[in-house]
Amino acid sequence: MANPKTVILSLGSNLGTRYYNLQKAVFLLQHKVGPVIATSGIYKTPSWGFKGEEFLNACISVHTQKEPVEVLSELLKIEKELGRNRGEGEGYQSRIIDIDLLYYENLICQSEQLNLPHPQLQFRKFVLKPLADIAPQFYHPVLKKDTRNMLQECKDEAILIPFGKPLYKNYKELFKAHHFITIEGNIGAGKTTLATKIASDFNAKTVLERFADNPFLPKFYEDQERYAFPLEMSFLADRYQQFTEDTKQLDLFKDFMVSDYDIYKSLIFANITLSKEEFILYRKLFSLMYKEIVKPGIYIYLYQTPLRLLENIAKRGRSYEAEINESYLEKINRGYLDFLKTYPLDQQLILDISELDFVNKKSDYDYILDRISEQLLKE
Repeated sequence: MANPKTVILSLGSNLGTRYYNLQKAVFLLQHKVGPVIATSGIYKTPSWGFKGEEFLNACISVHTQKEPVEVLSELLKIEKELGRNRGEGEGYQSRIIDIDLLYYENLICQSEQLNLPHPQLQFRKFVLKPLADIAPQFYHPVLKKDTRNMLQECKDEAILIPFGKPLYKNYKELFKAHHFITIEGNIGAGKTTLATKIASDFNAKTVLERFADNPFLPKFYEDQERYAFPLEMSFLADRYQQFTEDTKQLDLFKDFMVSDYDIYKSLIFANITLSKEEFILYRKLFSLMYKEIVKPGIYIYLYQTPLRLLENIAKRGRSYEAEINESYLEKINRGYLDFLKTYPLDQQLILDISELDFVNKKSDYDYILDRISEQLLKE
């Protein structure tokens, strides 16, 4: 394989969820053009050449095996995928995303398809400022000046304000910045499968619930009234011990943690299975424990309809789950959704995956990753 070429791009957005638009563009560029090797700071900038909403602007550098015209083609495809359609005589106007090719190595090119370096970059402070973050000494092959000199000489008087949040090169960096992701859901929702897949793909430590060896679980499904309290107390003790031990410190060789449960599920299930008097006692003990545990950076709830859950449960073939019914699963769903009404909106995500197959369909898995990133990147 030939040595990769360095491409430098300018990104901008002033419509919709601007921060997410920029980050989604970076993820798509990483997938379709090549690995992102550097990202600048993000700057809030006034619209340039027209009256419009404030932009977010940034620059990135990418390593690619593609030729310049191929890179340009991919940029246009990504813009279109994100909702922008460039038209003839489009001019200066608001846009969901703007991706400009500034440099392709030191190539000088003037053709109907492509002009390199970008002919306007030296006049635009919203390009030069983030460009100076990642390539301060990059030498303009036509003007014979580096980025810092061009920025000093630029007559654009626009005031740029740091946005205060970073661009991430890939999903791993994004998830790492949020330290701890919890994936929750009803019985058979797929939370363990998704947590394990994310951990494998992005080098995370898994915190997985241990429940198969709980001696009260098979008995509970046979006689719920008799075994509900010892089952819930046993689960609470086991979850608290495991959770505190597993989340106490990050594995030195892992980038973040992902869990397939949250301790709060103990209270949700207990509220369904216990009598009123038992639940009051249980809640007192639970409240003391819950104060001490680590809270996730984002709480993801995988919603599936009770009928779909029953299909998934049947496929697992666990004999002690054979008596689970639709009504019980609906109560659990309702308990989780009631809990999430009390949870900070910016730290939760409810995903309806009833029609998705993220194990066998990459597009479904990519959709889930995209929804998670969209939630994490709200302005």
